[in-house]
Amino acid sequence: MKLRNTLSLVATLAVAGVVTTPAVTFAAEKIVKIDGSSTVYPVTEAVAEEFQTAQRGKVKVTVGISGTGGGFKKFCRGETDISNASRPILEKEMKLCAENGIQYIELPVAFDALTVVIHPKNTWAEEMTVAELKKMWAPEAQGVITNWKQVSPRFPDRPLKLAGAGSDSGTFDYFTEAIVGKAKSSRGDYLASEDDNVVVQFVSSDENALGYFGLAYYLENQDKLKAVKIKKDENSPAVAPSVETVNNGTYQPLSRPIFIYVNAKAAKEKPEVREFVAFYLKHAGKLAKEVGYVNLPDRAYELAMKNFQAMKTGTAFGGHAEVGVSVEELLARETKE
Repeated sequence: MKLRNTLSLVATLAVAGVVTTPAVTFAAEKIVKIDGSSTVYPVTEAVAEEFQTAQRGKVKVTVGISGTGGGFKKFCRGETDISNASRPILEKEMKLCAENGIQYIELPVAFDALTVVIHPKNTWAEEMTVAELKKMWAPEAQGVITNWKQVSPRFPDRPLKLAGAGSDSGTFDYFTEAIVGKAKSSRGDYLASEDDNVVVQFVSSDENALGYFGLAYYLENQDKLKAVKIKKDENSPAVAPSVETVNNGTYQPLSRPIFIYVNAKAAKEKPEVREFVAFYLKHAGKLAKEVGYVNLPDRAYELAMKNFQAMKTGTAFGGHAEVGVSVEELLARETKE
């Protein structure tokens, strides 16, 4: 399935909270239940579609879109087999899983470049510093920073319209940590949605608008959006989001790994879950690239497969949305026992 169809499916069915992959005739009630991040959805949906085709209807895969936080709530209650996550599991989610006896296997599947977007006719904000974005998005900006000129004297006297991820989104957690300096610390007077297509529609229809979401949604809509080049500070070069800048580590601080978390008990007791995850890791690199994300090096998928086969549970992160983790650092962390 092409990404355009995939993302249209998200837009159409996200209101219902669940997306089931395209029509296949199912002969058995073997189901793999997945929920979570809308950012990771395109990769997981592409894998699920190919897996179901390969299984010839023997296994059904359902993929929900509750956001990373909403997905972990279900996962840690034992309601799903796999959780899509656009950031590592948080301490409070680790605690909820522990309380319910849920052990999990953390598997990075790709890298994403969180992308700040503007309307194509916006010529004044093609480059922005992290400090300018912070001034725009910090909690104290609420009801105060309402004009582009208030953000910087180099910007025109025009109303500022903002859209971005909702509070249940891992994209929201990561963006606020990277830009504001504290996860979930954000002004609240903006169009918030866990459905990235809502943000696409908002920004593409207003010259004064700015929003953010994962790279795949920008690439699919680059005919009606413009990506902002990011400067870490005034003296740093302006860097555009791309596969190259993610791989070479220059797109900071908005480059991030994305994950699936697998219920260890489900992986041990349900062959269909084991088979799906093995299929996922075998094909994630190719499919991630196809839908607009940055595939990991082959050795990363080999390592993930090794960790999965060994049922290595836990997280390589500290229970918060860390910023600036490179591909190489991710590999080093996942290698540690």
